[in-house]
Parts: sequence; structure tokens; C-alpha cells
Amino acid sequence: MQFGIFSVGDVTPDPTTGRTPTEHERIKAMVAIARKAEEVGLDVFATGEHHNPPFVPSSPTTMLGYIAATTERLILSTSTTLITTNDPVKIAEDFAMLQHLADGRVDLMMGRGNTGPVYPWFGEDIRQGIPLAIEKYALLHKLWREDVVDWEGKFRTPLQGFTSTPRPLDGTPPFVWHGSIRSPEIAEQAAYYGDGFFANNIFWPKEHFQKLISLYRKRYAHYGHGTPEQAIVGLGGQAFIRKNSQDAVREFRPYFDNAPVYGHGPSLEDFTEQTPLVVGSPQEVIEKTLAFRDSFGDYQRQLFLMDHAGLPLKTVLEQLDLLGEEVVPVLRKEFAALRPAGVPDGPVHPAAVTSVKEEV
Repeated sequence: MQFGIFSVGDVTPDPTTGRTPTEHERIKAMVAIARKAEEVGLDVFATGEHHNPPFVPSSPTTMLGYIAATTERLILSTSTTLITTNDPVKIAEDFAMLQHLADGRVDLMMGRGNTGPVYPWFGEDIRQGIPLAIEKYALLHKLWREDVVDWEGKFRTPLQGFTSTPRPLDGTPPFVWHGSIRSPEIAEQAAYYGDGFFANNIFWPKEHFQKLISLYRKRYAHYGHGTPEQAIVGLGGQAFIRKNSQDAVREFRPYFDNAPVYGHGPSLEDFTEQTPLVVGSPQEVIEKTLAFRDSFGDYQRQLFLMDHAGLPLKTVLEQLDLLGEEVVPVLRKEFAALRPAGVPDGPVHPAAVTSVKEEV
């Protein structure tokens, strides 16, 4: 089981001080957070992709390449890569290059994004979101697996005798997750290719995501990739942790109440009841996360959102200390004990596995 964090890279005022970090400060903070994640023993750091204020991560591979040079074990991923508005040729090249630089410690999550104006900025039509995602990923999948590609589709110019360079490291493309919060077509796409399905369940009740994950598992088996239980599933989560619940709630409430993503909506208490958000002690985070298995079955990757809503860097780093030292070790032990034989571990590139063994 892999544990990690994902960041959306928002630049949000701290409601307790009124101060808004600069873009430079926020970018540097994301790098510090990734390095801290490795330091405390987490497995994955994932960055979002946005092309509009108040977000900064418009170039995920640039950021992940920099982080790769300053880490040794951390898997570097995205959350998400916008398959709809990026050129598959450029995705193929950028992530293969990152694979080589990071010795295989790379995967990525495909997504359509949730910002409508991005589509026309990159010459696309949001009404074609699903067809764009399906066609563009089909090309990307082909580019990583065939040395010479002839291809023609609806949304880009044809390719004739094209070779994407560099080729994937040791002939093994980066593992792909397909991220979705609402689209059964994306669950079907993940199942068709035998890829991972990441249900970013942080805002909606679990019943919605149970349907998506169940569909993905059934279709994964239908396409002959394994049993439903062997399908590769990832989940989102949110936590704010202090030694005791009262301190956590008191400290986090002003951030929750003013954050653009959920401020002025449901109360903190209602939101924590209906979604994966936990504001409390390490034990409360452990108990709620373990309960995900009851709702969704055994799964391979758990990513937490920890650095949003204007939380200062110092506070985020303290959160990561608690997550890495008091929460994740218990979760690793408990999930491992519960996992049946035959359920696979989280995906890791063979070169990354070899690299870690050599270091040991």
C-alpha cells in the first residue's frame, strides 16, 4: 500500500493573518513539502496542473524534475495531468524524460480538469471533454508502446512514421491512473487499458464513489486484466491533525470556514461527517482511513490533501510529521494484515525498485 500527499497548489490567503503568499513562496513551499514527505517516510508526492489563478503548478514536469533531483525514493506523480487540453505527444515526451531523470520514480494521473475556461485557452471545446479524453489517451498509450506510430484522429493532426523520444525507461511506460469524481466513462477507460483508477472522493459522499469503483472493478475483470479485487484503486483524503481533537478543530476551523473550496458551505462538522475530511487526533485519522476499505475494498494508494486553504508552510510540515510518524506506520501495518493474498501492491517502475534495493 502506498501513502502520500497531493497538492493543488492554490495560493490562498491565511485567514488568521490576512497574508497571501507570493507565487514564488508557494512554489518553493510545494518543493519543501515534497522533500518533507520523503523525510517522514511517505511514498508519493503528486502535484495538480492548473493554468489559472489562484494556482501555481502550470508545469508539473518542471516541478517534479526539480524534486526528483533532491529526493531518492519518493514516487513523483500528478493529480492530475490534463489529458483533454495537453498534446499527447508532449505528454509522452515530457514524462518519458522525467522517468529517465528520476530513475523510474514517476507515474501520472490523467484527468479532464474542473476549470471550464481552460479548454478554449488551449483550443479545445469543453463540450467534447469525454471524447477528447478517450482519443488523446488512446494516442498516448500507443506512443509509449510502439516505436513508430501512424495515427489519425478527430482532434489533432495525423502522425506518420512518428517516434516519440526519449523512449520510456527500459521499455516500461509510466504507470497511469485515470482520475475522476463523476464520470463512468473514465472508469471504463481505466478498466479497458488495465490502468489504475483514482477516485478523488474528497468532496462527495462515499455512495457516489462506491458506484464508480464497483464499475471499474467489474470492467477491469471483464477485459481480462484480473479479478475485480486485483484492480488498481487509489483514493483521496484530507486531514488536519493535532495531538487532541479540540486543538485540531479550533485551529483548522477558520481555514475551513474561509477556504474557496468549501468555505460558506456545509459546516465543518457536516463536512467531516459526509466526506473523508478528518480534523482531529492521529487515532481519528487512522480509524477513518481504515474504514475506506469497508466502503471500497482493498486498494493500492492513499493520497492526503494537507497543504490547502491558506495553511502556512510551518503548519503543513508539522502535519506531515504527525502523518508520517503516528498515522502512516499504523495504517501500513493494519492494511497489510487485512489484505488478502493475490491483491497487488501499489505500482512501481522496475527501475525504481532496483534503485531502492541497491541503496539498501
